Amino acid sequence: MIEFEDVAYAYSGDALLSGLSLTMAPGSFHFLTGPSGSGKTTFLKLCYGALRASGGQVRLFGQPVETLDRDRVAYARRRIGVVHQDCQFLDHLPVIENIALPLTVTGQASPDQNANLTELMTWVGLTGREAALPPELSGGERQRAALARALILSPEVILADEPTGNVDWEMSQRLLRLLIELNRMGKTVMIATHDLMLIRAAKAQVQARVLRIAGGTLQTAGADL
Repeated sequence: MIEFEDVAYAYSGDALLSGLSLTMAPGSFHFLTGPSGSGKTTFLKLCYGALRASGGQVRLFGQPVETLDRDRVAYARRRIGVVHQDCQFLDHLPVIENIALPLTVTGQASPDQNANLTELMTWVGLTGREAALPPELSGGERQRAALARALILSPEVILADEPTGNVDWEMSQRLLRLLIELNRMGKTVMIATHDLMLIRAAKAQVQARVLRIAGGTLQTAGADL
């Protein structure tokens, strides 16, 4: 799915990440942890081609990113759903239209999409909120809408950047259950988080690999997590 081979990334000439090697196999579940500013978001951006490595090689679905032109990178990104930390929406559009935006952008909108959208909103627990505008949503509703938007193109990989950072523990558990269910459906999942309680809760339910970025390198976290 996604492979890193001795990957490095430098920002403004300063090395942020180096020597990263990782294989995300189909159907695997990963946590990515580390202190604020350690490079978790940068790592995720390398995973979906938003950033290009300054050293080593990133492969998306078997293809080196540096060999892909803009169109082929865009096509690869359709196979990767990203839940961004900031959950940005178009505030003048109702939530159901915000969720459907990837269909419109990729030219996949269709007259019969509303039934699928309604089903997806039900699955993430947003029944009855279709017409709500983003400013009217609670923090938990925004995160679930962001997850629905990431899933609308039926991606094979889900990357979630601090998806529970702005919600309470109960909502964190609900979002975690949705991501675990996606993994059980065969999706590859990676969650970037600093919440060790969330990681411990997940490890009781799913076989998850825990990775830590420290000092610009990627390490396998110990069994104490």
